Amino acid sequence: MTKPIIGITIGDLNGIGLEVILKTFQNEQLLNNCTPVIYGSSKVVSYHKNIVGIEFAFNAIRSVDQATDDRVNVVNCWQDNVNISLGKATEHGGKYAYQSLEWAVKDLQAGLIDALVTAPINKEAMQMANFPFPGHTEYLTQALGARESVMMLVHDELRVALATNHLPLRAVPAKITKELLLQKINLLHESLCMDFGIDRPTIAVLGLNPHAGDGGLLGMEEEQQIRPAVIEAKKGGKLVMGPFPADGFFGSGQYRKYDAILAMYHDQGLAPFKALSFGNGVNYTAGLSAVRTSPDHGTAYDLAGKNGADPTSFRNALFMAIDITRQRRDYKDMRANPLRIREKPIDSDDGNDIIEE
Repeated sequence: MTKPIIGITIGDLNGIGLEVILKTFQNEQLLNNCTPVIYGSSKVVSYHKNIVGIEFAFNAIRSVDQATDDRVNVVNCWQDNVNISLGKATEHGGKYAYQSLEWAVKDLQAGLIDALVTAPINKEAMQMANFPFPGHTEYLTQALGARESVMMLVHDELRVALATNHLPLRAVPAKITKELLLQKINLLHESLCMDFGIDRPTIAVLGLNPHAGDGGLLGMEEEQQIRPAVIEAKKGGKLVMGPFPADGFFGSGQYRKYDAILAMYHDQGLAPFKALSFGNGVNYTAGLSAVRTSPDHGTAYDLAGKNGADPTSFRNALFMAIDITRQRRDYKDMRANPLRIREKPIDSDDGNDIIEE
């Protein structure tokens, strides 16, 4: 199979994004599995390479059509001399993160790259640069013409999806409608089948209120919006259960029985996810026409420039982008030809695929 071309944004140049990218591609065996294309600047990459202190040869290019498949490629999205202020949120950090993202998404839209892995951005810095979205997920949803998408955190068999993303907690209840939940459930179900190869996925839906509303004593969202959405999804043939009280669901280990969990708001899903898998998880945007992954951490300004960042989450995001790209190809081929045998996906823990140093 042709190696997928994976676009990579540099994120905030004042954070740890380039550090974890460079540490990941220090293992040249990865070039056997993909053609990486970093969107940024040769000067900025070289600056961070000197901080990390590793030998890192790359191919500096002006456009993705000049990429070679035997080396990490760096598309020079700008020629400016950039002010780098490690560990700080600055307008420059936001400006060039935005520019990197725009270039990569343009090539993703044109089909010149097969998937996108985004390094972390800082929301304050992005606002300084007039980035008009709460985060990557919302930007990519609009850019790729999707009506909705689903933010999903993944680690091994644990998949936690969100009904709402980056919202103040006070704004969440008004957003929890039967219509929205059905959209999210349908997109999640489709992604589990198409992107993760699960034939009959099981989905657990969490309640919004403590004790899932306690029969209406602690809120009516469960009875008026969430449960009706679950019932309608079941009538449509999907294996959906809930709503479950969130605390007991994770505390009892019940989450292990389901292929994915739909949480109602950001911290309800991400707090238990990160407690269970921090530093190893991947942020995946389900429901898009293209594949996009990201590490599950932020810019980590406190670690920037200290050469102490762990690249595991970024590496897992890269593996997942490759796997899902291949899985989508196989899924489309199998729908056209059900007798076709799928190739085995990359497993980051399988030493036969990637030789770890």
